[in-house]
Amino acid sequence: MATTRFMTLPRHIMEGEKQHPEATGELSAILLQLGLAAKVISLEVNKAGLVDILGFTGGDNIHGEKVKKLDLYAHEILVKAMDHGGHFCVMASEEEEDIIHLPPHQKIGKYVLLFDPLDGSSNIDANISIGTIFSIYKRISKGNGPGTLADCLQPGYKQIAAGYIVYGSSTILVYSAGHGVYGFTLDPAFGEFLLSHDDIKIPKCGRIYSINEGNYFSWHKGLKDYIKYLQANNFEGKPYQARYVGSMVADIHRTLLYGGIFMYPGDKRNPKGKLRLMYECNPMAFIIEEAGGRATDGKRRILEIQPENLHERTPIFIGSLEDVLLVEKFMREAREAY
Repeated sequence: MATTRFMTLPRHIMEGEKQHPEATGELSAILLQLGLAAKVISLEVNKAGLVDILGFTGGDNIHGEKVKKLDLYAHEILVKAMDHGGHFCVMASEEEEDIIHLPPHQKIGKYVLLFDPLDGSSNIDANISIGTIFSIYKRISKGNGPGTLADCLQPGYKQIAAGYIVYGSSTILVYSAGHGVYGFTLDPAFGEFLLSHDDIKIPKCGRIYSINEGNYFSWHKGLKDYIKYLQANNFEGKPYQARYVGSMVADIHRTLLYGGIFMYPGDKRNPKGKLRLMYECNPMAFIIEEAGGRATDGKRRILEIQPENLHERTPIFIGSLEDVLLVEKFMREAREAY
């Protein structure tokens, strides 16, 4: 207990670095900067109702969605926090149509950063948990010049680290660098992230399923059959529970801790679903798999999908291993798609 209570994020990162003699310290520095950016964004999220930062900017993002002021603020903070350390060659954000080049006077590094600055932002005014999602790769382009689009369009299994920050009743940072999943809660008393969830393992199956059932009649028949199965059966003697926040980062965080499944499928209107492969699905799939879970699009492993564009969308079924395997079975055995 004492070790967990006083294990700060910087200490945890540094101790992890010591276990890998080949480490250069660059990834540690990146994670520390992301932790700092999370603190700044968390502060603004917590006081957003008291300042002129809620509401729309008056514009749309590249997806045609209304941009909230807090979205723009989080995007700018992340860019400013990460563009000067000399670690990155290129970045990309869900809020930007194209890749983000580093300032010309800054050193060019060997890493690539992709991020969703404020996931679930449609819930901001309702005071529902929102979050930041990030993903880190190594560059694949040759030379020491600026990074390219190809550096950003790598399949998810090539991620070297990924994580998310939940801004809710408390601020929690969860990350993995490929050696387990760890969660840190921000202590506002002295402004530091403390280890609160050590070596997280997702249960093999769970009682909670999370999906927007308002789209039921547009779903694949196998998915409809799966939901009917859950509604007609029990889990360890108790009925299954439907829980859907509508903020992916909040739904995934609950699924990671309690088990179960989160689903955002394709349907008749949106065959590829609505969630972005690079900014949401890949980093979350990396985290869930590191914790012992599974993430697919219903047929393929999410982390093996070769992206074709920065803002590509994909269906996703993610969570406990046995739950994801079961929904895949229902969809595979359905005699008709819709």
